[in-house]
Amino acid sequence: MTTDKLKQYIALFGGLLSAVLLFLQSLGIDLKWYTGESIDAFTNVLLAAVPFALVVYGIWKNTYVVSDIAKIQEKELEKKGLK
Repeated sequence: MTTDKLKQYIALFGGLLSAVLLFLQSLGIDLKWYTGESIDAFTNVLLAAVPFALVVYGIWKNTYVVSDIAKIQEKELEKKGLK
């Protein structure tokens, strides 16, 4: 999944939340905390947090300190002079 696709999914989710807000307002339900501004803020948090989580996961998976197998692989690479 590309970054652009991820942003599209987050925007889709934000649009869904906006549609729910309009639906609730049409029924006369007014939640003080559920506004357009809160939806925008939540969408912005997702736009920042999801790529951050993906980067952290990538770093975690590509280090040699995570698992015993990775540590063995690191030792083999050092023996062969590849690291």
